[in-house]
Amino acid sequence: MSTDRKDPSKDSRKRAPATGVRTGSRAEDIEQSFLDNLFCSMGRVSRAATVNDLYTALALTVRDRVLKQGVRTLEAYTEQDARVVAYLSAEFLPGPHLANNLLNLGIMDQARQAMARLGVNLDELFEQEEEPGLGNGGMGRLASCYLDSLASDEIPAIGYGIRYEFGIFDQIIRDGWQVEITDKWLRYGNPWEIMRPELAFDVPFGGRTENWTDAEARRRVRWVPDTVVKGVAYDTPILGYRVGTCNRLRLWKAEAVESFDFAAFNHGDYYRAVEDKMVSENITKVLYPNDEHGEGKILRLQQQFFFVSCSLQDMIRVHLRLGRPLEHFHMRWAAQLNDTHPAIAVAEMMRLLVDEHLMDWDTAWEVTRNTLAYTNHTLLPEALETWPVSLFGRLLPRHLQIIYSINHRFLQQVRARFPDDEARVGRMSLIDESGERFVRMANLATVGSHRVNGVAKLHSKLLKQHVMRDFAELWPEKFCNITNGVTPRRFIAISNPPLAQLLTDRIGDGWLGNLDRLRKLEAFADDTGFHQQWREVKHAAKRRLAELIKQRVGIMVNPTSLFDIQAKRIHEYKRQHLNLLHILALYLRLKRDPLADIPARTFIFGGKAAPGYFMAKLLIRLINAVADLVNNDPDMYDRLKVVFFPDYNVKNAQPVYPAADLSEQISMAGKEASGTGNMKFSLNGALTIGTLDGANVEIREEVGSENFFLFGLTADQAQDIRERCYRPRSIYEQNEILRGVLDFIASGSLAKGDTNLFRPLVDNLLESDPFLVLADYQSYVECQMQVSTLWHDQQTWTRRSIINVAHMGKFSSDRSIRDYCRQVWHVQPMHVRMEAIEPHVYSG
Repeated sequence: MSTDRKDPSKDSRKRAPATGVRTGSRAEDIEQSFLDNLFCSMGRVSRAATVNDLYTALALTVRDRVLKQGVRTLEAYTEQDARVVAYLSAEFLPGPHLANNLLNLGIMDQARQAMARLGVNLDELFEQEEEPGLGNGGMGRLASCYLDSLASDEIPAIGYGIRYEFGIFDQIIRDGWQVEITDKWLRYGNPWEIMRPELAFDVPFGGRTENWTDAEARRRVRWVPDTVVKGVAYDTPILGYRVGTCNRLRLWKAEAVESFDFAAFNHGDYYRAVEDKMVSENITKVLYPNDEHGEGKILRLQQQFFFVSCSLQDMIRVHLRLGRPLEHFHMRWAAQLNDTHPAIAVAEMMRLLVDEHLMDWDTAWEVTRNTLAYTNHTLLPEALETWPVSLFGRLLPRHLQIIYSINHRFLQQVRARFPDDEARVGRMSLIDESGERFVRMANLATVGSHRVNGVAKLHSKLLKQHVMRDFAELWPEKFCNITNGVTPRRFIAISNPPLAQLLTDRIGDGWLGNLDRLRKLEAFADDTGFHQQWREVKHAAKRRLAELIKQRVGIMVNPTSLFDIQAKRIHEYKRQHLNLLHILALYLRLKRDPLADIPARTFIFGGKAAPGYFMAKLLIRLINAVADLVNNDPDMYDRLKVVFFPDYNVKNAQPVYPAADLSEQISMAGKEASGTGNMKFSLNGALTIGTLDGANVEIREEVGSENFFLFGLTADQAQDIRERCYRPRSIYEQNEILRGVLDFIASGSLAKGDTNLFRPLVDNLLESDPFLVLADYQSYVECQMQVSTLWHDQQTWTRRSIINVAHMGKFSSDRSIRDYCRQVWHVQPMHVRMEAIEPHVYSG
């Protein structure tokens, strides 16, 4: 950070009253507002301010302008009696807010000018901002893309989630292993959020239920809980791109109803005096606590119920305050369940309507089903949440009763439709009774929603054919597909400004609000001058990433090499080990034949493994072992490099997407629901090597088969081979190169002679290979040969890169939101006016 900052005390203009510039958009207005916030909100003057002081002052300056639209938006929604989308998600991964809000306000250049006049580098303030630790991976980032697009599409909406004090974890690499350290994202505070202490709801847990009879002789149930926790709202404004709409992300923090027991304190029991506070606040301490043990399971269920209950109570509060009858609740609210984490909303909404607001069951069920819709994000059976009935009943006794009642009515319907099919009844039941009894949350969400969607065409097809087949046969009209999308504002304009500028120079700036306009790039696909500009932008991005890699992991990479990147959550089904087998095959080939025609490549990995997932953590260890081997071998100098880029999150991903030449989307077909990393890489001009899995299928359809490196089994072929007594060892025995690679790993050459370190990975591949790595190996290697051949032809490579970007319009999250509005929510855009900002006239 430059120390050559201007002293505002030496310029009388800098002490002018702030009233007229509080929300102005000129550079002068921003400068004055920044100085006012620095002095009045931070108690600092420029020459004494830390980098964080400067960042916070600018964040508050920008927030003032955002909140102006937020107030106007709320007024418009109230006046026009809008139907509002409530997006319920256990995760949001928004990324840093400052640059995004400057872009959406259209004042990026003015802010840069204002900071420069004060001797402050705006990019250093961007770097200072913490990554909000509110999500883990693709699902949380998708939720944030959707909030961005809801506002940009001018849809009345609110996001509901949890204000985690600590994120999932920060990742460091020590001796090749992933080590998890606390993600203290709130250690300097969060200038974007506004605490709403008056907006709080009681959330009960445990206890028992009691029957009672109301004045009309109707049987009622009362929940008598053991404990009650208070949920307090924290609001973050979510501004749309160049529109007046500013929605909210409302996150709930858990607090004790009584945070301090004065009597216990006076008796010297200091621990019990604050025990309720500590126990209550644990609920929102950490994103996704490890649930391998019983206490972790309890905490995760507590988290899910806590935020769902607060959110539904808040929606009902707003509805009643506007004088609307609860019987019409579904006419004014459309609530989307982002995966099964908020599925308890089905039972909680019934409890609130029936027990708290004394609505009859049938009416409450009609309201609940017509309010809720469910997005399924997985085809992995183990990822479909279930809870032991014993745990569920102990924590949420009333909800278990409600689920039993829903199940009883539902199974009557199933038996009527499919008589004498008790096997189907058992599969569809909300309670799994095949062994220890479990509550099936995906089944609950499906039964309690009016619409269920998958997130890519293939995923939705497989969902109806396999995971939800019984439900799709019962209610075929309930199921639909809405392919995921990503916001181009975050993943081009902010992540890759040079590319954004090149696109704007050639086709205008309308593409940021309408990604279909990228099609205009086709006119330049054979323009040699444009090719040169395109390659310059890509090379500059690769140089930036190369410098970051050198700073963070100490490895020097060649920016003229092919950047081959696989950055995503570490999981066996995503098959990072398939990539590694190819890398080792290249390495061993170059050792045998140093003159082999293999173009220089830099292989870059990024991603986190779940703390309790041993095989995924072993994969990270193997990646780093291969990196140590390759990078320290002088024979590989400028031929091959391998990098593990640590702590992969939105902020750290922003320099990665623009630098990729090749995007690795190599999951086993039929396992990835959609993926959005594939879209982000393609938007930035990377070519894709991938299977027909998730959204890869649609990307290939859009960009053209000739512009996509396809390999591997299809989902049907993968299913077939697994059903035919698949023997991976036979592939190992028949493929000499593959056998050499696996024997090399097993020999201990990557582990200082330790033959046991990677034995679990090798044995898993040879004995079961659940994700068909060996079955797809030869096809993958042959496809990578096509990549190498094309890389030598830079003109054709560049043309295909341009075509990829030109055909990515479908994969905007703006389009996804319009599909939800049409197919699921039945809501219309609502325009919110933006007033021109009056210029401020300085005095003195």
